[in-house]
Amino acid sequence: MQETTEQYMARITGYVAGKDHMTVLQSTANTLAGLVKNAQADKLIQRPVPDKWSIAEILAHLAESEIVLAYRLRLVLSASGTVIQAFDQNVWHDNANYLNNDTAGALKLFEVLRSSNVTLLKSLSKDQWNKYGMHQERGKETVTRIVEMFAGHDVNHMMQIEGIVNGTRK
Repeated sequence: MQETTEQYMARITGYVAGKDHMTVLQSTANTLAGLVKNAQADKLIQRPVPDKWSIAEILAHLAESEIVLAYRLRLVLSASGTVIQAFDQNVWHDNANYLNNDTAGALKLFEVLRSSNVTLLKSLSKDQWNKYGMHQERGKETVTRIVEMFAGHDVNHMMQIEGIVNGTRK
């Protein structure tokens, strides 16, 4: 059974409840690098089960999601109240052919984009954190909420990668 938008939001924000969201964003790239540094190439592309993504696919998804974060932040900051288009991660996955992606390249792309996004976020005024967009599925999302959602998204995927590395993800 697929979770509802409300269930997804509750799960993702639950991962970072009580945590500093900027700290999560700033530490994700290093955490990811640490999780995969000793993984064998075949382990990176092997799916834990047929309908779950491999580590390589998750890393490629995170890199592409960081492109989305970069765009959404800049869009909302330049035109508060604008529509934020939702995207179907499975369509992006199919279009990107993740299994053939260079895992090291995906991680590097994520690192560079995340560094840029964190630098932007650190430069914002208090008022800018309250600028918002209207997400097509989730409604009003301030910059603060966008950061919370992406921090939770990070934790979600880091837990998945850790489970694959440790052999506990089914």
